[in-house]
Amino acid sequence: MYFVGIDVSKYKHDCFITTETGIVITHNLSFSNNHDGFCEFLELLQSLDTSQEIRIGFEATGHYHLNLMLFLEENNFSFMEFNPALVKKFILTTTLRKTKTDKKDAIAITKYLMSVDYKPYPKQFYHKYALKSLTRRREAFVHQRSYFKVELTNILDIIFPEFKPFFNNSFSTTALYILSNYPSAEAISQMDDYDSIRKVSRGKFSYSMFFKLKELATNTVGLDNEIYSFQLSSILTLINTMDKQIDLIEEKISEIIALLNPRCLSIKGIGTILSASIVAEFGDFNRFKSADACLAFAGLEPSTIQSGCSEHNGKMVKHGSPHLRAAIMSAAEYVFMHEPTFTIFYYKKRNEGKAHRVALSHVAKKLVRVIYKLETSNVSFDASKLK
Repeated sequence: MYFVGIDVSKYKHDCFITTETGIVITHNLSFSNNHDGFCEFLELLQSLDTSQEIRIGFEATGHYHLNLMLFLEENNFSFMEFNPALVKKFILTTTLRKTKTDKKDAIAITKYLMSVDYKPYPKQFYHKYALKSLTRRREAFVHQRSYFKVELTNILDIIFPEFKPFFNNSFSTTALYILSNYPSAEAISQMDDYDSIRKVSRGKFSYSMFFKLKELATNTVGLDNEIYSFQLSSILTLINTMDKQIDLIEEKISEIIALLNPRCLSIKGIGTILSASIVAEFGDFNRFKSADACLAFAGLEPSTIQSGCSEHNGKMVKHGSPHLRAAIMSAAEYVFMHEPTFTIFYYKKRNEGKAHRVALSHVAKKLVRVIYKLETSNVSFDASKLK
């Protein structure tokens, strides 16, 4: 059996190959992160004894290893990726020296590969990698849009402070439409196209509201300034752009989710976007030994401190992906409101004296265990089977 450890970086990858008996095949091969380098690495792999199993491992390093993974899959080689934090801890247990080079890292990764159960990545993993990229991009755009809306609020506080309170301190579709077409208090005070606004609001914006808003604009204490009106129009353009990009991303996410058809979609309260985030961040559920391993991966397990006769649980460790943890906590909020089993469980924890966020974290942990069972068993959610 051959063990191949690869230290991945942006421009080159370092490789170390040995057998289970400790015979070193390649000590310090470096190959470029391009076609020629990949072909050089492939020739090396193909020169090995084909009757022996080849196990390949590397750290999960952002997006730098994605092309390598696709290349290995296309050439029918299995591979396994590791959490860099686990590899780092493994290295600390093997040496007290602080020398760190790419070649030494490749050797350490190989030794770590030899010490763990080999769980190769499933075929067609790229669907979930694409999903991961899309969900994270959507999250970034949503955060950026929120920032722009804060900027919009700041500008309105200067030119028309009465506007946002009139719309219950939120930027509805109707509010944004009015600002886009009438970017100043003076323009709003003179607006006369009520029918268009009513259509945008689907009849919710009454004529009395239309009249009241014009009156507020006429008597506003805000500053009538051309520069601020220009800034308002600029911010609105950015918000509109973000909205369009988010819609496009959500369409792509929906297409991939339709192909993957994750079983967590069968739980009330979990929709396409949340299921996409959860599935994309976890990846292949079969690579986890248990639901507890999933909790640890998400950083939702409590810390345990034991010394002598004293033992107590602390706060959540919060290791792992913050994107995954946020998605699970959001899913827990929706699930406890829509799925009776989780609702009962939530109020059980509240009656035990738990605060809202603590009770919600318990719902999140229960949810992860349920999702793990659904995905690994390929079954739909059935509340009657929950303990």
